[in-house]
Amino acid sequence: MLATIRRLMIPITAVLLLAVGLGYAFWPHPVAVDLGYAERRYMNVTIDDEGETRVKEDYLVSAPLPGRVLRFSGDVGDGVTAGKTPIATIQPTEPAFLDNRTRSELEAVVKVAEAANAQSTAELERIQALRDFARSEYERAAALVESDTISESRLDQALMELRSQTAAVETALANRYAREFELERARAALLSPGDRPATTADNCCFTVTSPVDGRILRILQESETIVAAGVPLVEIGDPEDMEIIADLLSTDAVQVSVGDKVIITNWGGEKALSGIVRLVEPFGYTKVSTLGIEEQRVNVIIDINDPYEQWQRLGHGYRVDVGVLVWQSDDVLTIPIGALFRHEGKWAVFAVKDGRARITRIEIDHMNNRYAEVVDGLEDGQAIVLHPSDRIADNTRVIPREQ
Repeated sequence: MLATIRRLMIPITAVLLLAVGLGYAFWPHPVAVDLGYAERRYMNVTIDDEGETRVKEDYLVSAPLPGRVLRFSGDVGDGVTAGKTPIATIQPTEPAFLDNRTRSELEAVVKVAEAANAQSTAELERIQALRDFARSEYERAAALVESDTISESRLDQALMELRSQTAAVETALANRYAREFELERARAALLSPGDRPATTADNCCFTVTSPVDGRILRILQESETIVAAGVPLVEIGDPEDMEIIADLLSTDAVQVSVGDKVIITNWGGEKALSGIVRLVEPFGYTKVSTLGIEEQRVNVIIDINDPYEQWQRLGHGYRVDVGVLVWQSDDVLTIPIGALFRHEGKWAVFAVKDGRARITRIEIDHMNNRYAEVVDGLEDGQAIVLHPSDRIADNTRVIPREQ
């Protein structure tokens, strides 16, 4: 009997040890979790988006007339003075090339003009001779009237003839000037590139000066070239008079009001800048996002409040991040948003009580990208599970994860 019991002890012990091992293996163990806490703190809500700096009043100087613009001698960033600093110098363009047919036609026009000029000169000489004869007749008539040889009416006729011939000379002289000008015009039409006479100080060029005080932001036309009227040359503005334009979603823009504070970050400096909303444009527009989605956007204009010395390295067209402050409070109960999840259509968290995670429904109000304001359901200092995994369920035993 004793020997039988001894033979059975080894398998019984092995079975008991296996049962204990399996029980331990399958016995639910506490799940290691990251814990957070409901805390009272300062909280704000901002509408965040990208913005772009721009000079409030930038001036695009264009060519006022067609011609050859000489090479620009200034540099980007140079200061300019209104009405004094030259921006561009425009010279007349060279005449165009002439084909054989056009040149033959214009040469014929020159010959016609030369003939007309010669005819007008001869006509002028003929009328001058008639005027001189009329003057002699008048002088003889005046002498005869004194000796009562002819009547006074004959003297008046001689005077009238003299005046008529004098006026005819003036008409012929004007006609000859007109023919000379026509000849000059015809000869000018025959000019080819390189035939243009050397420019002088009077007819050399037209100088465009800066319309305002400021600095050169961009040089759009630096090299010498032929331009048409209206071609942009230089952009001018005052970098100290800067603003930020941010295109917000229309659903966000309706929450923004003029005068709202703005936090400006990621602009390149160590500290965030402060700003204020100056204008929410009343007109929205459609913009296609990088994902190809059409979005309704609204421009919000922001002024920078900090002194220029703190952000003087910001230039026109720089990228920044803006956060428009739409709500803030100094003392609200908050939890990290990583603890939130939806349960039966409502917000909930896993509140840790007596070492177990309990599903707790809560009511929240404001929310930003880090915290949510708890209105009801939690108390200050309550521990909660952060980023709960699928291993966590109601009444699951949990332990804090070792840091």
